[in-house]
Amino acid sequence: MIEEVPMRAMVYRGPYKVRVEEKDMPAIEHPNDAVVRVSLGAICGSDLHLYHGMMPDTRVGTTFGHEFIGVVEEVGSSVQSLRRGDRVLVPFNIFCGSCWFCARGLYANCHNVNPNATAVGAIYGYSHTAGGYDGGQSEFVRVPFADVGPTLIPEWMDDEDAVMLTDALPTGYFGAQLGDIVEGDVVVVFGAGPVGLFAAKSAWLMGAGRVIVIDHLEYRLEKARTFAHAETYNFVEYDDIVVHMKKITDHLGADVAIDAVGAEADGNFLQHVTAAKLKLQGGSPVALNWAIDSVRKGGTVSVVGAYGPIFSAVKFGDAVNKGLTLRMNQCPVKRQWPRLFEHIRNGYLKPSDIVTHRIPLEHIAEGYHIFSAKLDGCIKPLVVPSAG
Repeated sequence: MIEEVPMRAMVYRGPYKVRVEEKDMPAIEHPNDAVVRVSLGAICGSDLHLYHGMMPDTRVGTTFGHEFIGVVEEVGSSVQSLRRGDRVLVPFNIFCGSCWFCARGLYANCHNVNPNATAVGAIYGYSHTAGGYDGGQSEFVRVPFADVGPTLIPEWMDDEDAVMLTDALPTGYFGAQLGDIVEGDVVVVFGAGPVGLFAAKSAWLMGAGRVIVIDHLEYRLEKARTFAHAETYNFVEYDDIVVHMKKITDHLGADVAIDAVGAEADGNFLQHVTAAKLKLQGGSPVALNWAIDSVRKGGTVSVVGAYGPIFSAVKFGDAVNKGLTLRMNQCPVKRQWPRLFEHIRNGYLKPSDIVTHRIPLEHIAEGYHIFSAKLDGCIKPLVVPSAG
């Protein structure tokens, strides 16, 4: 049994207010649970929607963090596949493995883990709309359905590569997968954050003939060039980035567009609610509309960016009239692992190449500020707990 002592964890105290506090140690609440001692976590771009107070039902006292790996500290009486001391990779999806959706590999849409399961399943540390489970920006975390989600980390895999497999890499790969890329396709990726970088890299693996990345931050575009070997364009340098996309694709448009931005978590509250300020601001589907406009007739738009409530219009009529295929979902992480393990072991991918910052858990408030304000060339910050 885990000693009855407090642990240290990131705690949400309101928009832009996070701090590290003592919380009760997580306990085994069901025979299928495990408790994992976190060895490495991360801050995700979608965590910024919570940080800025833009995700409904984000409650004070919640611990964020859906990207983490760790070591099994305790298991429930029904757990068969894990033992104390196992080094495990935990997908951001919490899923039962046996419902109608899980049986079809739709782990992000599990019907048994979230009272609000009409849409999303459950996600660690992602508000009560996603089940209300505490996340891994802490020293310990409760992992439900421990026989279903977690997987042993291969001995040859580094921790920093492993933690990228909990969300960012599988989501980027899934974004390329949803695009149904065929050999020679022109693929445009909106957003050069971690998911966009991985989507661009994955597009090559799927046979793309040309990969274009659009963003407005030069340091992220530089990473898109060096890590993903992509052609890059800064949208602030063009009067209309869509017109430019048409010009550079024989006036047809790309074959596939991947929205890796979602409702970008920037801007003030008024901008979020009214979507009045464009250029990828939060609460606005600008990136999605650019994707719809930039792709050729009969093309495919893949959406893996995080979206909350949207208060302005998506160009759905244009998508219909152009005969587009729109594909989207939260990534079913575990479904991507076998192929991604193979790519990493063979040297085709080195996920940790995008890591720029390693933040001690005790300094996580500063880590959120750096990541949110896009300071110091921050692309992907990891969180290092103090638990030994």
